[in-house]
Amino acid sequence: MYEDNSLKYQAMKKNSKRNHASRVSDIELNSVDAEKEKKECQNNFVELLPPEVTFKIFSQLDIRSLCRASVTCRSWNHAIRHSDSLWKPHCLTVRAVCQREIDDDLESGYPWRVILLRNYQKSKVKHEWLTGRYSNICSPISLPEKIMYPMDADTWGEILEAELER
Repeated sequence: MYEDNSLKYQAMKKNSKRNHASRVSDIELNSVDAEKEKKECQNNFVELLPPEVTFKIFSQLDIRSLCRASVTCRSWNHAIRHSDSLWKPHCLTVRAVCQREIDDDLESGYPWRVILLRNYQKSKVKHEWLTGRYSNICSPISLPEKIMYPMDADTWGEILEAELER
């Protein structure tokens, strides 16, 4: 019985050492993480600069770069996602091709970012159609399926009118 208790005591002592080592390791990891986060904050201009300056920086980006920047980190995503006016110039560019769609979305009260998300791909496909890229297509099989986008009857009417004028 004495040996049993002695073995149990040694096992408990061993577990205690392991738990202590684990806690020390956790504390070290947490301090490393905290240090890493602190460095990231120091290098993150979105958190360091005034919002007007970060807006000016982000406003210099094209659509693709703006979207990529928004997935860089949480603070960038928040700054970009909540600066609706960053998306307005891009929407106005898309409006050159999708005026009716953009105007309808504006009347419906959508924010600029959502309007762009709703109309960007459509504008690219519609532009290709209106410029005659698909004028010589003989069958639906010849259309590049990956870049096609569903269009409403009014859009197809615009495309047909452009084709008839060619």
